[in-house]
Amino acid sequence: MYKLDWYILRKFIPTFVYCMLLFTVVAVAVDTSEKTDDFVRAGLSTSELISKYYLGFVPWIWGLLFPLFVFIAVIFFTSRMATRSEIIAILASGTSYNRFLRPYLAGGLFLATIFWVGSRYWIPKANAIRSNFQSTYVDKNDPSKTMNFGNCYNCYYRRIDQNTFVGIKDFDTATKSARGFFMEKVRDNQVVYNIRSEMLQWDTAIKKWKLFNAAERKIDSMRETLKFYPTLVLQMSLKPDELRKDYYLKDKLTTPELVRYLDKEEARGTEGLSALKVERYRRAATPFAVLLLTMIGVVIASRRTRGGSGMHLALGILIAALFIVSDRFSTVFATKSSFPPLLAAWLPNILFTGVAYYLYRKTPK
Repeated sequence: MYKLDWYILRKFIPTFVYCMLLFTVVAVAVDTSEKTDDFVRAGLSTSELISKYYLGFVPWIWGLLFPLFVFIAVIFFTSRMATRSEIIAILASGTSYNRFLRPYLAGGLFLATIFWVGSRYWIPKANAIRSNFQSTYVDKNDPSKTMNFGNCYNCYYRRIDQNTFVGIKDFDTATKSARGFFMEKVRDNQVVYNIRSEMLQWDTAIKKWKLFNAAERKIDSMRETLKFYPTLVLQMSLKPDELRKDYYLKDKLTTPELVRYLDKEEARGTEGLSALKVERYRRAATPFAVLLLTMIGVVIASRRTRGGSGMHLALGILIAALFIVSDRFSTVFATKSSFPPLLAAWLPNILFTGVAYYLYRKTPK
C-alpha cells in the first residue's frame, strides 16, 4: 500500500468511528426518553441499566445502522476531499480512477468482514441481553405480547414431525408441567392415533414426559381401540426448553445456532419460518451491502458539485432511504407471502448493484 492508500484509510476509518459514536449517543438519548417510565418501574440502578440493557442495546444499534454509518462516513470525507480539489489533484497526477478506488475497496472490505463476524456471533449475544430486559420489564405491559390462543399465553400447538401434532395448555416453565395435553397422528389426511391427558409432567430423572389420567385412542379403517391409563410415560421429541414464546429468538441465536434450529424445525415440518430464514440470509447479505454502499458513496461524493458536501449528503441520504425501503418491502413480502427468503435478503443488493454500476459509468474519471 502507498501513501495515497494510507491517506484515504486514515480518513475513512476515523470518520466511520466518529459517525458511529455520534449516532450512538443520539440513539441512547432518544431511547432513554422513550423508556423512562419502564426504567422507573423496573427499579434498577444506573449501573444495572447499563449492564442489563445498554450493553445489549448499543451493539444492536450498531448492527442495525452499520451500513448507514459506513455510507455517511464515505460521503462526508470524500465530499470534503472533492471540495478542496484533492481528488482532481490525485487524478491529474496520473492516478487512474480505478486505482483511486482501491483504498475504498480495502476499507469497505475490512469493515464488511468485521460486520460479518459480528452479525454472526457478537451482535446476537448482545441482543440476548437487550431482549431479556425487554421481555422482563417492557413487554409484560404490552397486551399484544401476553395474550394468545384465547387469552392463554402459555398454550402451545406444535408439529413435532411430519405426521404428529401436539397441543399443550397452561405450561409452567418452573415445574415443567401442563394442565392439559393432546397428541394426534395423521395419515392420508385422517387421524389414526389420538391421546389426551389431564396433566403433563416432565420427568427429569428419565428425561421423558409423564401423562396422568390419559386416554389413548387408536383408529383404523375397521375399528377404534380406547384405553385409559392412570400414568403413562410418553417418548416425545419435544423438550421443555422448546416450549417458549420468544419474540426475539431470531435476533438472539448466533448463525450456527440459527441454522441448527431451522434444520430441526424444517425436519418437523414446521411452518412460518420465513422470518428466521430471512434473518439467516441477511447476515450474509448486509455485510455485502457495506461494500456496495461504500462504492456508491465514493462515486457520488468524488464529483465536485456546486452544492458541495450538503448536496452529496442529501443525495446519499436519499439513496440510503431507498435502500432501506426496498429492504423492508422484500422482508414483508417474504414473511407475509410466498416470496423466497433468500431472494428477499439479497434483492436490495441486486438492485443497488445496478445503481452502483450506473453511477460508476457516469462518473467523470
